[in-house]
Amino acid sequence: MNLTLTDPTYSEKEKINFFDAFFLKLLNNKRDLPFIYLSLKITFVIVPFALYLFLNKNVHWAFYLVYLALIFISFLGPFILMLHNTCHRKLFKKEYSYLTKYIHWFLGCFFGQTPETYFYHHIAMHHAENNLLEDLSSTMKYRRDSVRGFLQYLLSFYFFGVIHLSFYFSKKDRNKFAWKVLAGECAYIALVILLAFYNFKATLVVYILPLIFTRFAMMAGNWAQHAFIDPQNPDNIYKNSITCINTIYNKKCFNDGYHIGHHLRPALHWTEMPSNFLQNIEEYKNNEVVIFSGLDYFQIWFLLMTKNYKFLSKKFVSLSDKFTSEKDKIAFLKSRTKTIITGV
Repeated sequence: MNLTLTDPTYSEKEKINFFDAFFLKLLNNKRDLPFIYLSLKITFVIVPFALYLFLNKNVHWAFYLVYLALIFISFLGPFILMLHNTCHRKLFKKEYSYLTKYIHWFLGCFFGQTPETYFYHHIAMHHAENNLLEDLSSTMKYRRDSVRGFLQYLLSFYFFGVIHLSFYFSKKDRNKFAWKVLAGECAYIALVILLAFYNFKATLVVYILPLIFTRFAMMAGNWAQHAFIDPQNPDNIYKNSITCINTIYNKKCFNDGYHIGHHLRPALHWTEMPSNFLQNIEEYKNNEVVIFSGLDYFQIWFLLMTKNYKFLSKKFVSLSDKFTSEKDKIAFLKSRTKTIITGV
C-alpha cells in the first residue's frame, strides 16, 4: 500500500542568518534550531506578558483571556513537544548543557510543567514500563471509550500522580529520582503560594490554570496514544500504541503523532519520523497497527469519549485488505478499547 505523507521532514535552510549561525554553535543537532526560536518567542511574548499581569493588579479581565489564549492555543502544544524532545535528546552541546535548565525549570513553569516531573515520569518511568501494569500512566485497566474510566484515570493523576511516582522510584531503588520529583513539585507549589499572596488573579492565570489544563491535556493525550491495545499482546509496541499521520498537529508539534515509532526508537529525531514509518511499513502491516489519518490525539480522545466509532473508522488507515467495510473497522477498533484485567 502506498501512503503519501504530508508531515514535516527536515529541509536545509537556503540562507543562514547571523542568529542562525550563533545558535547553531550551541546545538548538538542543527535540525533542532526551531526549538531555539520557539524558546525565544516564549521568552519575549509570554514572559513579559506574565510579568505585566503580576505588576498591574487591576488590569481588565480581557488581558487574562488573551494571555490564556496565547498559552493554550498558540504555545502549549509546541512547548510540551519541545520539552519532550529535549528530554529524549540533549539539545545543547556539553559545554552549554546548563541552558536546558532554562527550558525545563523556567519556561516550563508557565505551561504547568513542574520542574523535573515530566522528565522522570516520561523517560524514567513511562518508557521503561511501556504502558504495562507497572506504568503509572497505563491505560490497560480502563475501558478506553468510557468517560467514567477516563475521569478515574485523570483524578488519580491529579491527586496522587507525583506521590505515586516518588513511591515507584523508591520501590525501584532510585531514591535520587524520587527526591528530584518531590523537590521539583514542592518548589513549584511554594512559588505559587508565595505569588498568590502578592497577586492571586495573576497567579491563578499564569501558574494554576496552566497546571490544571496541562495535566489534563497530557493524560488525554496519553489515553489516546494507548487507547487501542491488543489484549493478546499488550506488550507489543505496535499493538499498544497508535500512529497519527497527515495532521496539522504533526506540523505544529514536531511529528508527535508517530507514537509507535517513538516507542520503538525513543531517540529517533522528530524530522525522521515520517521516513522511518514508511521504511518499516511492512512491519506495521504485519502487526495490524492502528493508524489514523487527519486526526490528532485530542480529537481521538473526544471521539472515544463520545463513542463515535463511525467517524474513527472513516479516519482509520488499514494497511491490509482485512478491514474492507465500516462494520469491520468499527468491530476491530472496539475490540482494542476493552478493559485488560491481566497484564504481561
